[in-house]
Amino acid sequence: MPASPSLTRRHLLALAPAGLLPLSVQAASPFGETDLPASNDVLLDDLLARTIGYFWDTTHPVSGLAPDRSPGNPRMASTAATGFALAVFVAAVQSGLRPREQALARCLTAARFLAQAPQGPQASGVAGHRGFFYHFIDIERGTRFAPGVELSSIDTAWLLTGLLTAQAFFDGDHADERELRQRVQAIHERIDWPWMQQRGGLICMGWNPERGFADFIDYLGYDEATMMYLLALGSPTHPAAASSWDDYCRTYTRGWGTFMGQTHLGGAPLFWHQFSHCFIDFRGLQDRFMRDKGLDYFENSRRATLAQRAYAVANPQDWNDYGADIWGLTACDGPGMIQGPDHRGRTRQFHDYRARGAALVGTFDDGTLAPAAGLSSLPFAPEVVLPLLRALRQRFGRVIYNHHGFVDSFNTSFRAEGAQLSDGRTVPGFGWTGTDHIGIDQGSIALAAANHRHGGLWRVMRGEPTLRRGLRRAGFTGGWLG
Repeated sequence: MPASPSLTRRHLLALAPAGLLPLSVQAASPFGETDLPASNDVLLDDLLARTIGYFWDTTHPVSGLAPDRSPGNPRMASTAATGFALAVFVAAVQSGLRPREQALARCLTAARFLAQAPQGPQASGVAGHRGFFYHFIDIERGTRFAPGVELSSIDTAWLLTGLLTAQAFFDGDHADERELRQRVQAIHERIDWPWMQQRGGLICMGWNPERGFADFIDYLGYDEATMMYLLALGSPTHPAAASSWDDYCRTYTRGWGTFMGQTHLGGAPLFWHQFSHCFIDFRGLQDRFMRDKGLDYFENSRRATLAQRAYAVANPQDWNDYGADIWGLTACDGPGMIQGPDHRGRTRQFHDYRARGAALVGTFDDGTLAPAAGLSSLPFAPEVVLPLLRALRQRFGRVIYNHHGFVDSFNTSFRAEGAQLSDGRTVPGFGWTGTDHIGIDQGSIALAAANHRHGGLWRVMRGEPTLRRGLRRAGFTGGWLG
């Protein structure tokens, strides 16, 4: 396995005595690795180094923006992936994998570019409007990537989360650190959250200059929007309505119940249970709903993780390779909208990119697994996630693991060789594998691994004033919040 090209020879020599480099491996099969190091810590360190290297290698040197995916579409930047990249740079410093001054330079480049990117209501030539950013923007020009791309509330929220992480971490007196904080604050303060609230306290998914809000519904009920609502409530200039959290939570009862032996507030794709936890240590924090249930969102995510693993063991749809150490459903790439044979010769319907998952409500499963689904649950349930990490490499590592870590997804049930794929490639005898890395999934893997290792991001964000204010306005108490 080659090391990330972003790691210098000096860095490689420093890692070698600590056992952080992958051992030479010889495949016992066409797909898996053998002679892996016995220590799961070494496997995890290798994954963290490669995944951090992904962002180091792919963010644009002039704009600081991160591509939505690589190598598939390097010109299309994702505002959410850029937010994750900024937080990953902080985690890289905390993990001893990159120097502080280099990470600062990366974050400042992005903050300068975003602060100066044009905003306005026109359909092209701008990065956003009313403080919000388009979901996808040109990685060099910083303008709306294509007609039809929406001004996205959730993607703006993930971008803001990364910016606030960098602002909180780089708290020194150096001129560049002061400038970074000022640039982030300017971006932060212009986001007009009430404008994105068209129906009471709910936050709309988006807007476009062609049809306004007409094409978009609201975020309602438990999902990845937890962080967005908290940041909106905590805004220092344009906070969301006071009723926002209660409005968002009002359908929680639909997802509460017991699934695969775990009683919890469910959400089928695992990223719903993970993305906000990359930044917030929810241990001991409770809002009204969780106080009534006697648990917190951290334990809730642990139960969701264990339920998905139990679903894979049960394997009710009889997909290939599912089991106690191979599992994980979330939003990810897939082979395409294809009807074709599976590993047993049965005709199955496969899908392209979409949210896959398993829960009391909303289960969707076409045999496509995403490494990020399980690995991003590392802080919640390391006793089942670390065996997953090892099994993925032992069984499939030569196909799905490369110098930037795991590809986005794979499907060993897929046997429709010769079909027109929407993504990825087929491997005879293996099935289908993605060939891209997706920024938000890479980010959640890296941040989960870093928080499991040392909890550094959680400690940084405990002192972030917008988040603290948002948590209190939403009615959270307990834990580190007091």
